[in-house]
Amino acid sequence: LDMGCGKGGDLNKWQQAPQPIQLYVGLDPADVSIEQARDRYRTLGSRGGRGGRGGHRRPPPRLFDARFHVKDCFGESIENLDIIQQVGFDPSPMNRRGFDVVSMMFSMHYAFESEKNARNMLRNVAGALKKGGRFIGCIPNSDVLGERVRKFNEEAAVKRAAKQSEEKNGDGSTTPQQTEPEDGELEEGEEEPTAEWGNSIYRVRFPGKTPDDGVFRPAFGWKYNFFLDEAVEEVPEYVVPWEAFRALAEDYNLELQFHRTFPEIWEAEKDDRELGPLSERMGVRERGGGPLLVSDEEMEAASFYVGFCFYKV
Repeated sequence: LDMGCGKGGDLNKWQQAPQPIQLYVGLDPADVSIEQARDRYRTLGSRGGRGGRGGHRRPPPRLFDARFHVKDCFGESIENLDIIQQVGFDPSPMNRRGFDVVSMMFSMHYAFESEKNARNMLRNVAGALKKGGRFIGCIPNSDVLGERVRKFNEEAAVKRAAKQSEEKNGDGSTTPQQTEPEDGELEEGEEEPTAEWGNSIYRVRFPGKTPDDGVFRPAFGWKYNFFLDEAVEEVPEYVVPWEAFRALAEDYNLELQFHRTFPEIWEAEKDDRELGPLSERMGVRERGGGPLLVSDEEMEAASFYVGFCFYKV
């Protein structure tokens, strides 16, 4: 079950997976994306299931059965969908039916707009999974977001203190002297800057005040704008404070199995029998297990994410 499947970008990945997929169900709230996912699935079938890079030197595997539905997996329950009922939906730990895997790639952070949406999302995940099934996904790294925000606020506090010190007149009053603003200072009536960082590949910008210590409390509703070159126009996203998410998942019988940053995943999997050669064909590294062909800016953008896996107990 692929929640937030978008345009079906992961279809080829599942087709080339070492373990054959019997059924794939893609859900997304955007009807345009679902239509594009259906088209991509038909294209995959018309070329015999062979999947480009992943199908290198392999006979084309049988194409799995796939269903696509327009559904908001965060704002409403998915259990009323016929295909979900057929596979099995039961949030209790006794569920023996259901999906082996629920996948949520680059979309779960939208659920953290509110606690209600986050809980509804986790109920859908737990309900769709069979006992022992896996919930896998990737989200922005709240540790990176928190540390960047903390540093920004720390530097802003130093600048404010320095400015106040400079404004003090000889008599000890704090009446500002009429001077032209220097670079980095605010014009009269200008708003305080908010946390923002990035490079030519990606950019993060918080529209409002952020916690001084970089700890996002409460855990929901911390909006920022995100831009990724050639992939994501500037869109609002929400921080997923990791420990709050992990604790919330336990309420739905989802136990953490795996949590790593993208660079950690690369180091662990780069010499994998399947994934190593794939990374070379994709131009990520030089042939023969050579060095990375990724720029520092690209690696910084990749380091913005973590991958995770929970299993239903």
